[in-house]
Amino acid sequence: MIIVFIIFWSIPVEFGHERTFFQGFLIQKPIVRIGLGVNLSNIKIRSSSGMKIYEVKSNYKLIADDVVEVHIRGHKEKLSEKFVILIAHAKERKEAEIKAQDIRTKIENKVYVAEDKASGTFQIKVGDFLTRGDALEFIKTLNQIEMKDTWILREEITEKTAKPLWILVNDELKSLNEQTVLYFIPSNAQSFLSFKGRNYRGIFVLRGSNKGLVLVNILNLDDYLKGVVPSEFSPYSYHELEAQKAQTVAARTYAIKNLGTYKELGYDLCDTPKSQFYRGMNAENSLSSEAVERTKGEVILHRGRLINALYTSTCGGMTENVENVFGGRSLSYLRSTECFCQEQKEWPLESKNFVLPIKVRGMEVSQEIAYLISLKIIPPENNTVFFREEASFKEAIEWIQKALALLGKKKEVFAPENTDLNFANFSRLIIDAFGWQERVKNLVLEKEVDYLLNDFTELKEEDRNNMAYLLLEGIFSSSEEIGDIERRLTRAELAVYLTKIILNCRDLFHHGVFKGFDKDEIELEEELQKKQFTLSPDVFLVRNNDERYSFTSHLHLLGGERARWLERDGEVQLLEIVSSSNSNTLDRNSLFHRWQIRKSWEELAKRINQYYPVGELIDIIPQKRGISKRVVELLIKGSEGQVVVTGLKIRYVLGLRETLFVIDREYDEEGRVTYLTFSGRGWGHGVGLCQVGSFGMAQTGADYSQILKKYYQGVKIEKIY
Repeated sequence: MIIVFIIFWSIPVEFGHERTFFQGFLIQKPIVRIGLGVNLSNIKIRSSSGMKIYEVKSNYKLIADDVVEVHIRGHKEKLSEKFVILIAHAKERKEAEIKAQDIRTKIENKVYVAEDKASGTFQIKVGDFLTRGDALEFIKTLNQIEMKDTWILREEITEKTAKPLWILVNDELKSLNEQTVLYFIPSNAQSFLSFKGRNYRGIFVLRGSNKGLVLVNILNLDDYLKGVVPSEFSPYSYHELEAQKAQTVAARTYAIKNLGTYKELGYDLCDTPKSQFYRGMNAENSLSSEAVERTKGEVILHRGRLINALYTSTCGGMTENVENVFGGRSLSYLRSTECFCQEQKEWPLESKNFVLPIKVRGMEVSQEIAYLISLKIIPPENNTVFFREEASFKEAIEWIQKALALLGKKKEVFAPENTDLNFANFSRLIIDAFGWQERVKNLVLEKEVDYLLNDFTELKEEDRNNMAYLLLEGIFSSSEEIGDIERRLTRAELAVYLTKIILNCRDLFHHGVFKGFDKDEIELEEELQKKQFTLSPDVFLVRNNDERYSFTSHLHLLGGERARWLERDGEVQLLEIVSSSNSNTLDRNSLFHRWQIRKSWEELAKRINQYYPVGELIDIIPQKRGISKRVVELLIKGSEGQVVVTGLKIRYVLGLRETLFVIDREYDEEGRVTYLTFSGRGWGHGVGLCQVGSFGMAQTGADYSQILKKYYQGVKIEKIY
C-alpha cells in the first residue's frame, strides 16, 4: 500500500479517480487520455455502429444521437505569423501543380502552389506550421521521401479573425460556441470510433486549447497499451511472448510515469513517438494483447518510484548511460549495459555430407542437386562426372514420377515412348506430366513465342509453344541457354530444371527459427510452434550469408537463428541457417545491427545549417565518446562559427540511425572532402531496454522479469492495480 501511495502521489488527480461512466459508456480504470491531433480544423469522426454527441458545459447536452459520421470545422488560435516549408520551384504553374499533386500522395499535410513574383517562378510549399520547431520536425518526414532540398519560410498573417466552430451532423449544420467541449460516445460497448482511417477503443473528446482544436482519445490504460506495444515492437518480427511482455511492462511504466505531460492541452500523452507510438485498434495483435493481459498492472520500480522506462530498437551491442544521450543527471538504473547473455548456450552441428561444386554454363548448381537429394528424388551421388554426363530418358521419367508423387500429383497413366532427352522432348514430357496443356493453350501468346524462339523456326508448333511456356515461367532462363535444339540434357541440367518446376508448384521448404539441439534431435520453431525432428546423419548443412550460399561441415549456433529446412520421413535432410551477422550480441538479428550510410559534403552542410547557422561547412569531428563508444560530443566547424553538438541531437543533425558510428572521408583531386561514409551500429537512442536484444534473450529462455532487470539495473517489478 505504501508503494502504491508513493507511485500515485505524483500522478494527476484524474488518473484512477475519473468517473468510469461517460453518459452510460463504461471505461475501466485506470484511464488515460491520448492526444490524436492538435490545431485541427477539418475533422471527420466515424463510428462502427453509431455514436452519441454531447455538448459539455456545466452539464451534458445531447446534440446528436446514433449517428455514423460527423464533420467538424473548427476554431484556430489567432496568430500573427506562421511557418511553411519551401520544397521545390517550377517555371510554370502547371508543372508546379503536377509536382504538388505527387507530393500530396506521400504526406499528410497541406501542399500548395504560390507564385513568387520576384523571381517569376512558382513555389511548392508545405504548411502551415505554428512554430519554426514544428516545421523543422516535419522536415524529417520530407527527408524520408527523399525531399532534402527544403527551406523554412516565415510568413505574416494579416487576417487574424478566428473561425467559428461548427459541426455537420446528418446533413444539418450546427454552429457552436468556440469554448464548447464535445464528447463522442459509442452507442454500445462493442462499438468503436474512427479518425483518419484508424479505429480506437473508448471515447473521443474535442476541446479548444491555446493551440487550436484538440482531439483526445479517453480509454482504459491497458486498452491503450494494446495499440502501443505492437506499434513500438512488432509481434510479427519479434514473436517471443516474454519479449512482448517486457515491452509491455516498460510501456506501461513509461505511460504512467509521464501522465500529464500535455495537461495544458487536455491530455496525458500524444500518439507519436514523442510519447509512445499509438495506432489504436488497427495495430492490435493477439500475441501483444496476451502480453498486456498477462502483465496487467505491472510496472518497474527503482527505490519505490516509477522509472523512466526508456527503450531503443537496436543498441548495437551495448546501451549507453542516459546522461550521455539525453543530458541531465545520471540515473543508476539507466547505465551502459552489454547486450550479451552471461551464460550463452551454444550448439555445434556437424555433417560430412556436401555436394561437390558443379557448374552449368558457369552457374553453380550444387544447391539444386542437394535440394533434390534431400527430397529423395535423385540418388545421393557426390560425383561431378555423374552429373556432367547426359541424362537418359528413363532417368528423367523416374525423377519426374518421384516429384509428382511428392507434390501429390500422381499421374495414373504416364508412360511416354522412350526418346532422346533433348529440350523439345523434355518440354513435351514436363507439360504432359504436370498437366499444363491448358496453361500452354491459354497463357502463351503467339507473338511471345515468335519473340522467344525466333531462332528455332524448324520446331513443330506444339514444341515451340511448350518451350515458350517454360521460358515464360523461368524454368529455362533464355533461348541462348538451349543452344542446339538437338543437344541432350545433362543430369545437372535435368536437376536444375526439375528443382525450378517443383518450386513453381510449391515451396517445400519449412521456414522458422533454430531453438536447440540434443544428440540427434533438433528443435525448430515453425509458425510459433516448437517442433522436434531427427537430424539425418547425412544432413546437408548450408550457411546463407546475405544470399551467398555455401555448404559447411560445421554450424556453430546460439539459438534464435532464422532457418529453413527440408524434411522427409520425420528427418531433417537439409538445414539452411540464414545469418547476416557472425556476432554473438543479443541484437545480432536486427537489420540495423550494422549499417553504412554515405552522404555528400554539400548534403551534410545543408542539413547542418537547418539546425545551426555555421555557414560553409569546414569539418565534422567526434570529440568525445561514451562507454558504449557512441559519439556524445561532435564538433562542427563552419565559416561563420562552430558548435559542439551533444547527445541525441547528433543523430538528428547528421540524419543518422544512431550515434554509434565512425567516419570515413572521400576527397577530390584538389584534396577537398566530397563524401563522408558513416559506418555504425544500432538504431535509436541507445538507452534502456534494447528491444531486439530482449527478443534475443527471450529466444534463449529468459523471462520478461530477467530481461527487464538486465537492461534496467537494480529495479523491481511490482503490480499496482
